[in-house]
Amino acid sequence: MNIKNIVTKLIKKYGTNDPFQIAKQENIHIIYIDLGGKLGNYVKYKREKFILIDKRKTTDNLLKFVCAHELGHALCTPKENTQWLKTYTMSINSDKIEKIANTFAVELLLPNIYLQENSNYSIYNLATAQGIPKKFIHLKNL
Repeated sequence: MNIKNIVTKLIKKYGTNDPFQIAKQENIHIIYIDLGGKLGNYVKYKREKFILIDKRKTTDNLLKFVCAHELGHALCTPKENTQWLKTYTMSINSDKIEKIANTFAVELLLPNIYLQENSNYSIYNLATAQGIPKKFIHLKNL
């Protein structure tokens, strides 16, 4: 799976890298709900896709990253139930799925054009401005 290509096509198709706008265009519902400690979750129920965000626990700075991460689940691994995998199988596969979602979020929020247009700033400053936690910056495919 080439996540960078998926993200590039999405940005071109919708003219934005805003995860909230892309979710809307992809008919993915965003619901703000108390998740009891989790920042976000992706759920597919019947044929509908939902991104759940705990806005009380998610800071404004992290909101875009959480949405982008969950959008990554919805678009790259839509049939995987990561919470079930973690809880009941202790599967290594859940780690792989989380890495895919994190990579998707980083690529979406730090597209190459954004980096080029802001080349006078470090990738760390740009990542911080986009709400990307520093521990995920290494996932950016330059």
